[in-house]
Amino acid sequence: MERLAGKVMLLWGAKRALLAVAAGAVGVLALPPFGFFAALFISFTVLVWLLDGAASNPDSGWLGRLIPAFATGWLFGFGYFVAGLWWIGHALMIEAGEFAWALPLAILGLPAVLAIYYGLAAVLARLVWSDGMGRIAALAAGFGIAEWLRSFIATGFPWNAIGYGAMPFPLMMQSVNVVGLFGVTTLAVFVFASPALFGTRRGLVPGLTLALVLFAAHVGYGTYRLTVATPVPGEKPITIRLVQPSIDQAAKLDDRERNAIFEEHLKLSRTPVKEGAARPDIVVWPETSVPFILTQNQDALARIAEVLDDGQILIAGAVRIEEMGAGRPPRYYNSVYVIDDKGQIIGASDKVHLVPFGEYVPFEDILRRWGIDNLVNLPGGFSPAANRSVLTLPQGLKLWPLICYEVIFPALTGQASSGADAILNLTNDAWFGQTPGPYQHFHQARVRAVESGLPLIRGANSGISAVVDSSGRVIVGLGFGADGVLDATIDRRTERFWDERSRSQNFWLIIAVISIAAVISRMGFILGKN
Repeated sequence: MERLAGKVMLLWGAKRALLAVAAGAVGVLALPPFGFFAALFISFTVLVWLLDGAASNPDSGWLGRLIPAFATGWLFGFGYFVAGLWWIGHALMIEAGEFAWALPLAILGLPAVLAIYYGLAAVLARLVWSDGMGRIAALAAGFGIAEWLRSFIATGFPWNAIGYGAMPFPLMMQSVNVVGLFGVTTLAVFVFASPALFGTRRGLVPGLTLALVLFAAHVGYGTYRLTVATPVPGEKPITIRLVQPSIDQAAKLDDRERNAIFEEHLKLSRTPVKEGAARPDIVVWPETSVPFILTQNQDALARIAEVLDDGQILIAGAVRIEEMGAGRPPRYYNSVYVIDDKGQIIGASDKVHLVPFGEYVPFEDILRRWGIDNLVNLPGGFSPAANRSVLTLPQGLKLWPLICYEVIFPALTGQASSGADAILNLTNDAWFGQTPGPYQHFHQARVRAVESGLPLIRGANSGISAVVDSSGRVIVGLGFGADGVLDATIDRRTERFWDERSRSQNFWLIIAVISIAAVISRMGFILGKN
């Protein structure tokens, strides 16, 4: 290992750059649909050795000395994000004649921007870099802070945070309820980078011991929560039906297919229950499943009323229009409607956090002049809602609605911990076809259930639709590309041991402790040299 570490440290030029990119790309194997979390041990071990050798001209000043570290972290991040997000380009190819020109921006441009955060992580680590365990702690703190920043700067995009690689299945998800996604990310980087200590032997025993303790605690707490912890008893169980029509995205964009799409949802909703099973109390359709403006189509509401039994409720994704008065264009919202058995809209919630270039164009006045438009064909795109509120259904169930990628934001889900019985996530991942994208999205939604301690009701047009308990276990699910219905019971049992504020405090406590350890190690290194 020492010989290998030395070779990596001494690499220069193109070979160093290619290895950094490759190390990042290998780490994506830890994410869905692969779930091979051991791949990140390789990625971060190589990254540490590359940063050990990220030297510069001693006369270049303190800023110049950080450039090699930034470049190494950026190249690592570029490889990670290209390998993990290439599938975004699939959405552009649905209307290739209009959007194919933007393919390089999606596949290479977005990763290049996101990689800046990992370059920053490397710089933060390099500021207090030393020998032994201290540099592992510094790298962990750098990545924890960088991933936290990535969750909100420029509206945020915390997709595929490193911590997800440490949570491939429910046993290894439970720690997120205590320290949150960014706390798991910080501790995971420390563990994943610990084999790098074999390369120098300095700090090997304490570093590996701490890494093993952290990994054992991660798995041990998961075992406790899944097998020992007793959930809080809930109220009367409620039966949910998820409708997954698996309609191709090209068809959804074709106005001539609207009636057929609507009828397909109605037909699936009428599917008889299995013998001896309870009738669904609530039927759930996915994001933008209704191909009409419902408030302008009484016939569609009447058809929904015909399908629903007495007392049943339909929850459906639809576009909502808000007229702004004479001479002003209307506003469109990506919404969730609650419709009763009489065809009346009795509740609604609008999407707050929109997808840049998917649902709206940032800096619209400038970019539209250059021909840059959003993927959704609406005049001016969607408008964001000012706030979000709990959907309270007649059955008493309280749902926290999150549309599409809103579910990847821990802070948005954390707001549901007071007052909601379950998370409702409606999405349409048909945009991304049979790629890793839908699997990554579903995995992050499962983690949100564990993080918040709430069950997850997820309706997806093409999959993955599922009901997930508050420990991340799938009760029922339909895979990507399948069509049909799922019936499952939500018993409203919750496991809310920690709230979002507590998780945030725990994260910053972790950052403070390992940062202090890194600084002490750095000071000791300097004093030792003197």
